[in-house]
Amino acid sequence: MKICVLPGDGIGPEITAEAVRVLDTLGLDFAMEEALLGGCAVDATGEPYPEATRKLAREADAVLLGAVGGPKWDGLPREQRPERGLLGIRKDLNLFANLRPAILYPELANASSLKPEVVAGLDILIVRELTGDIYFGQPRGVREEDGERVGFNTMVYSESEIRRIGHVAFQAAQKRNRKLCSVDKMNVLECTQLWRDVMTEVAHDYPDVELSHMLVDNAAMQLVKAPKQFDVLVTGNMFGDILSDEASMLTGSIGMLPSASLDDRNKGLYEPSHGSAPDIAGMGIANPLATILSAAMMLRYTFLLEEQAQLVENAVKKVLAQGYRTGDIYERGTNKVGTKEMGDAVLAALR
Repeated sequence: MKICVLPGDGIGPEITAEAVRVLDTLGLDFAMEEALLGGCAVDATGEPYPEATRKLAREADAVLLGAVGGPKWDGLPREQRPERGLLGIRKDLNLFANLRPAILYPELANASSLKPEVVAGLDILIVRELTGDIYFGQPRGVREEDGERVGFNTMVYSESEIRRIGHVAFQAAQKRNRKLCSVDKMNVLECTQLWRDVMTEVAHDYPDVELSHMLVDNAAMQLVKAPKQFDVLVTGNMFGDILSDEASMLTGSIGMLPSASLDDRNKGLYEPSHGSAPDIAGMGIANPLATILSAAMMLRYTFLLEEQAQLVENAVKKVLAQGYRTGDIYERGTNKVGTKEMGDAVLAALR
């Protein structure tokens, strides 16, 4: 069982180190090897997704990623920026399905920006299509028209791409509460009218799942107003990017939100949903729990080790119940700890 570890930029090396420690403690036969992705890869090779990383990622059974990016590289040509490495590996490995659970642990009800009664018991799953949409559509660029610069991008989805992510979402809903909400903007975007039409067609294969549709602006409001109405949401790349970050704040901190990006054979890239947080990089205060929970998702989805996945998730629940908190989820009366101390607490809970 081979894992490609990509610590990346900012807080990435700190948080992936804790997830690797957790995986090592389980006593499983993992072979882990590190490589470069993002800004660190640009600094070392001039490319955000270098060939050596590409080779290792393709050979591995799964990929564990920290985070990429930071203002240091914002001035580079777009194709050299760290984020292009992340988009590149997703496309290269055909990781079309992104699963982001948003679960509010009871101990963190007060860390959410919403009233506890609004978010208590929250457990939703956002399924985001990851390799299409406006992030990859062509043509794109900046050109001169009538003496001024004009920026343009293309939102595009094929029927097969929509159908493929639809099946993933419906099957996820079958394993949960059998409710699926498809999010689009069909009132103004033809691309997402097709999205709605195809999702409605796919629903015929899943009569046991209740399908609803919602415009993205309403979905953004409903996530704040009444988030527990949702079970599984499915949407495109750009809308999913935004809505999953919004959902993370319902849980108290984006530092608590793991994610899995899967291909059609459950090979996956596992990463926390948050960014590289360069403002706190190297300070030892980042929250590693989303990365540790992402490793648990790796155990579940790629390696089919459900028992071990639950062990890790239960260890995280235990340390929260014991009162351990990094700064992003700290409240008075709890024990404020750093990145490594939180990792130590999870390891202790596993033993």
